[in-house]
Amino acid sequence: MIVPIDVLSANLASPALGFFALGVIATRMKSDLSFPEQAAKALSIYLLIAIGFKGGVKLRAEGFTSELMLGVTAGLFLAITLPLIAYAILRWFTPVSTIDAAAVAAHYGSVSVVTFVAATAFLSAMGESSEGFMITLLAIMEVPAILIGIYLARRGGASTGNHRFIDSLTHGPVILLIGAAAVGCATGEAGMAQLEGFLVTPFLGVLALFLLDMGIVAARRIGELKKAGLRLLAFGMIMPLIGGSLGVLTGTAIGLTVGGVTLLGVLAASASYVAAPAAIREAVPDANPALSLGLALGVTFPFNLIVGIPLIYTAAQLLA
Repeated sequence: MIVPIDVLSANLASPALGFFALGVIATRMKSDLSFPEQAAKALSIYLLIAIGFKGGVKLRAEGFTSELMLGVTAGLFLAITLPLIAYAILRWFTPVSTIDAAAVAAHYGSVSVVTFVAATAFLSAMGESSEGFMITLLAIMEVPAILIGIYLARRGGASTGNHRFIDSLTHGPVILLIGAAAVGCATGEAGMAQLEGFLVTPFLGVLALFLLDMGIVAARRIGELKKAGLRLLAFGMIMPLIGGSLGVLTGTAIGLTVGGVTLLGVLAASASYVAAPAAIREAVPDANPALSLGLALGVTFPFNLIVGIPLIYTAAQLLA
């Protein structure tokens, strides 16, 4: 499928993507440009609160409906199916070990919050809205793939740590998303009116700063993959196309709007580089973190940011 030139141009012309490119270019030029760790963490917290709160407000306006239950079912289906697909492809197509394949599969079955935020900003620029419960799917889809990845690693003979199900549920980003969504759902439009100047107007500016830091980090991760081989690098671009296609088809089948189908496709196409790395590092210490994190952040994240989001949006327009 060819992405219409106006959609791709709109994405490439966004200031947020420009700052991401600036971070990549500066790092590849050996610049000493860096972002303070605490500042980057603060920006991340802001983005999680903003997207969670706005999703909660939408959820209250829409109510708890049969569409919500269909969405939750679809999210769980994707979260369980995608790591199994990723694992099968890695074992068949790439030379990685069983343990590393399980670790990478956990990352690709889980989701990227920042990719979701970028897709939300893209839809806003396109004038599209989405279902309020999409933020619920974001939180739900983070956990199952991690547990499946740990199971596959254990079955492959990995010496695993003491990771518990509750550890994934209490991970910082998950708590922030669910908590902010709960506050937004409880306070509704009245709460949004009070925080609009803080959570809406500065949102794209904060996203641009955060993506500047992500560009720096992504460029550094690319260097870790030099010895990974072309097949593994190809996987980092093939898997988001497979996941995005499955997400778009699933979203269309349950009757989501164009915006909702796009976000579900983006979630399915994304790879976690926050929750999954933390869980897998503790639970599967035998796995090579450079492979999982390098692929997710150095290949798949920029691929989705530049090509994946507009491609998924175009597919959603045609099918939804």
